[in-house]
Amino acid sequence: MTWLLALILLPLVGALVVAGMKNNDKLATVTALALSIVELALIVPLWASYTPSGARIQQATTMDWIPSFGIHVSFGMDGIALVMIAVIAFLVPIVVAGLGFFDKLPAGRSAGGFLSLILLQEALTIGVFAATDVFLFYVLFEIMLIPMYFLIGGYGGANRQYAAVKFFLYSFLGGLIMLASAIGAYSLAEDKLGTGTFDWATLVTVVRDAPTGTQIWLFLGFFLAFAIKAPLVPFHTWLPDAAGQAPIGVAVLLVGVLDKVGTFGFLRYCLPMFPEASKQLAPLVLVLAVLGVVYGSTLAAGQSDMKRFIAYVSIAHFGFIAMGIFSFNEQAVVGSVSYMLNHSLATGMLIVVIGMIIVRGGSTRISDYGGMAKVTPLLGGMLLIAGLSTLSLPGTNSFISEFLVLLGSFMTQPVYAIIATVGMVLAAAYVLWFYQRIMQGPVRGDALIGIGGGPGTAIAPELGARKSIKDLGTREIAILVPMVVLIIGLGFYPKPVLDTITPSVQATLSSVQGGK
Repeated sequence: MTWLLALILLPLVGALVVAGMKNNDKLATVTALALSIVELALIVPLWASYTPSGARIQQATTMDWIPSFGIHVSFGMDGIALVMIAVIAFLVPIVVAGLGFFDKLPAGRSAGGFLSLILLQEALTIGVFAATDVFLFYVLFEIMLIPMYFLIGGYGGANRQYAAVKFFLYSFLGGLIMLASAIGAYSLAEDKLGTGTFDWATLVTVVRDAPTGTQIWLFLGFFLAFAIKAPLVPFHTWLPDAAGQAPIGVAVLLVGVLDKVGTFGFLRYCLPMFPEASKQLAPLVLVLAVLGVVYGSTLAAGQSDMKRFIAYVSIAHFGFIAMGIFSFNEQAVVGSVSYMLNHSLATGMLIVVIGMIIVRGGSTRISDYGGMAKVTPLLGGMLLIAGLSTLSLPGTNSFISEFLVLLGSFMTQPVYAIIATVGMVLAAAYVLWFYQRIMQGPVRGDALIGIGGGPGTAIAPELGARKSIKDLGTREIAILVPMVVLIIGLGFYPKPVLDTITPSVQATLSSVQGGK
């Protein structure tokens, strides 16, 4: 039993326990919160046991599954997987604690059902990041869609069924194409070694020596699945619908963690397994990445719905991450991996604060708000912090990530880096405009002013708006403070994260540069 295996099994068992508490919402919530906090506590010994200068894959566990086909239940982690496992362990307690504060369950739905799906999602997502058998990775990659499908389809907004089906079909079909490429890699191993295998480390040494044309076809199968998951333009259309209809806590996990499986897949599978194909197709990926930065930023500025705004912001950020990865520069890739972590924190906090705004205002439309800072100054301050982190203000966690991506990318891909800087300017515009429309100006909206003037009615704040809704409560502050601490702390001292991920990035780039 390793710390990593314990992190996978605990929420899996917890999901079964909480699922049996359908008739006691309070007990289910307390139990799920306690389990998620224990899960987060286990990150401490897991991180402490990791040696950046040690073996590439640590905390390894292998058990036979289908030995006749070379399939094993194999888990392990490098520094990249470690930071992603840590961030999901951090976000799940926030999602659980927020139930009833920024998430309201539909009538007739129990907290036990909702929270058991959250814990199951946590277990499966950690398993995806930790899998070192390619077939196991594929199985978990597909299975983890199931709890998210039910979370969106069962607890989301008015168009939840459409959004859930679209999310599932896009990712599921991408996974099937990836399976075809995985079988192709298995066949290459069988031809070369005399026996097939899905072991990741073995396939890296086998497939990288395949002809470039073969690599390209196999690369495309994996890349398409990961590009959909990431999502890169033009494979992104499922995200605005899914994020727009998902409950707030589910959107935190969807945008903050599940999407990172795509960019993680680029680093774990596409680059080391198909180095020549990665280099040959890098210009295409860079075009899609830069297009995503400009496209996502432009559409974010024009959104009228808060949750869809978050989706397009994330599309722009994933463009930055992909650009850094396929620049094949150490600084850029380190920046991309740290961006994966910091985007989860910044966007996760932004979604949570938006959820608290929606609970108070009763609407997701930006135009239904105005002047909230006069009514809820603490909430306004939290939205500002999350927004400044999203636009990568120096002193916040996202700044060093974006800086490293642009600096490293400029060294190898200057044209793409220059175009991507447009996204930085647009980010400042759309984030500050978003904040200004909701928090500044005259107080607007029925829920804020407590009168029957209709949504969007502008009145003077002296008419008693300050008494109509409450500012952040103690529990809400307790939910947000850890996120603020990490956003500011990593902004001024990112060294622990950078030291952890840099050796894994170096090993990945060594695989690419050592291609034939």
